[in-house]
Order: sequence, then structure tokens, then C-alpha cells
Amino acid sequence: MIDTAHILWFAVMQGITELFPISSLGHGVLLTTLLHWDLNRNNPDFLPFLVVLHLGTAAALFLYFLRDWGRLFAGVARARGRADNPEARLFWLLVVATVPAGLLGLAFEKKLRLLFSDAGVVAVFLALNGLVLLAGDRLKRREASHRLDTLSWGQAVWIGCAQALALIPGMSRSGVTLVAGLGTGLDYAGAARFSFMMATPIIGAAGLLEVPKLFAAHTHMAAGPVFLAGLVAGAFAYASTWILMRYFNRHEIQALRPFAFYCIAVGLAAMGWLHLA
Repeated sequence: MIDTAHILWFAVMQGITELFPISSLGHGVLLTTLLHWDLNRNNPDFLPFLVVLHLGTAAALFLYFLRDWGRLFAGVARARGRADNPEARLFWLLVVATVPAGLLGLAFEKKLRLLFSDAGVVAVFLALNGLVLLAGDRLKRREASHRLDTLSWGQAVWIGCAQALALIPGMSRSGVTLVAGLGTGLDYAGAARFSFMMATPIIGAAGLLEVPKLFAAHTHMAAGPVFLAGLVAGAFAYASTWILMRYFNRHEIQALRPFAFYCIAVGLAAMGWLHLA
């Protein structure tokens, strides 16, 4: 039987690291490996359990940006489904950006599951994630900043393709999409807003596919603790979003550097620990 305390601590970690650009999934794999927690990543229940936690963070994001989503839905209604006003256009940009990761996730789900069992691979990709964040700060220095409402369709697809990298444990979804947004010329706040808002549809779609598996026969995870963990993850994710949006609004240079150094340090330390163990 899986320890309920471990499930809840995992949820706290998930809620804190999901929005920070440091890979919640990478931390989950390394945490359970290094602390020898009884959360079997090869168990068919593990991915649905992660998705419940992600649904908690998605709900938190939706609540945080509720006014924004309200304006987007109203814009779509006024435009009768077309991209004829700024709000409707941003809505469809978010939809377009969601497609690449959704298609790749469906196509490579089984192969990606294999990476969950290799903490060494995750540690390498976590360090690489740090290098990607450093590259993002360099891009920001070279690119002239522009507003989110000037984002093109091609740039939205580019950000969506970057999001697909987060299917690899150790690569941060928010990190790679922030960097991709900076690469299009967005400022930190605009890139963060687009990154965080596009998380809701991709996580929601994953939940529709995976949550029913928790109720399948032979499941070993009790639904009560798992969904309590989802609520815990959501609460911490809401707090993380509040902190990060204020952080990115106040920083216009090297905002990703602290997270980059953290990922590199943790990735290298984990590689060394696993090599010596």
C-alpha cells in the first residue's frame, strides 16, 4: 500500500515546481528514486496519478486567469468563432499552440513512459533544461520586446512545438515555452502569461484520457488520497503562479538565470549521487 504521506508530499512538490521552470516531472522522478519512496513509476497507475496532480494545477491556473479566460470566451462569442478581435485571436492562438504537444503525446506515450524509470536520464535532461533557460536569457537580450497581442500564428505554433519537449521528464513545460516565447520577442510577463494559460487545455486533455484509469480494475491507489493530493497541488500551484507573475512583471533582464543555475546544480548533483549509489 502506498504511503498517503508520500502522496501528499509529492503533491506539494508538484504544485510548487509545476509553474516554476524547473520540471515538476523531473523532480518527481528524482525525489522518488533518491528517497526510495514507494511510488512505482512503472506502475500503470503512476501516469494517471500524475495527471490528477496536473489537473489540480490546471484548475489553479484557470482560476488565476479566470478574468482573462472570461474575456477570451466573450471575444470568441462576439466574433462567432472567428479570430476577428484581439480576445478571439488570442484564444485561437492558445488552441493552435496546444496541438503539437497533444499530437506528439498521443503518438509517443508508450515510449515516453520508459523514461520515467531512468532517473539518470532525467538528471541529464534537468541539467539540459538549465542550459535552455540560460539560452532564453540570452535571447531576451538580443530580441526587441513586443506585446502578446502581436504574436503571430507561426510564433504560436513554435511555442507549441517547444511545449512538446516537456513530454521528456526533466524538461520543464513552463521553462521551454517561456524560452520559446522570449525567442519570438515577447517580454518576460507576456511569455509567462501565454505559457501559463496554454497549460490549461493540454493538461485538461491529458486528464480526460488518463483519469479514468485510476478507477480501472486492479488499481492500487485509493481515489480519496489521490484527489486530495490534486487539491493540495492546486493550492500550491495557485500560490506559485501568483509569485511568478509578479516576479516576471518586475524583472526584464536575466529573470531565468536563478532557475537555470538551480536546474544545472540539481541535475549534476543527482547524476553524481546516482553514479556513487
